[in-house]
Amino acid sequence: MKIIEVTNQNKALTTNLVDIWEKSVLATHDFLSTEEVATIKKYVPQAIAEVEHLAVAEEDGSTLGFIGIDQHRIEMLFLDPDIRGRGLGKKLIQFMIDNYHVDSVTVNEQNSQAVGFYQHLGFKTYQRTDLDEEGNPYPLLYMKM
Repeated sequence: MKIIEVTNQNKALTTNLVDIWEKSVLATHDFLSTEEVATIKKYVPQAIAEVEHLAVAEEDGSTLGFIGIDQHRIEMLFLDPDIRGRGLGKKLIQFMIDNYHVDSVTVNEQNSQAVGFYQHLGFKTYQRTDLDEEGNPYPLLYMKM
């Protein structure tokens, strides 16, 4: 497995990453309805295009997951649910720590798997909101290493 920083995004890569995003969200975000996932999905290509740094994990020519950061904050981390538990998320985060000194993340409180994952890696909650950044009733946890 290798981690590759993306320097030139193209439509095929974006389509692939959106597919990974959708599979991951359907597997972990049980607090979202199918309609909400479909609505959010429309904005994912733009979010991917706008991150400052994007890296993908590949194995045997297949993309298995990706991470996007802005400054020192993880903006997105999504893995193909079929490979979860193999250390890929940790490797993607470590890549961004080593290269960009990443030290913070915002995570949906209702995504208990993600909260536990970040806590396991040493992130601690320093702030909580009742609403997400779009004003929806999805509490967010702001975490720092």
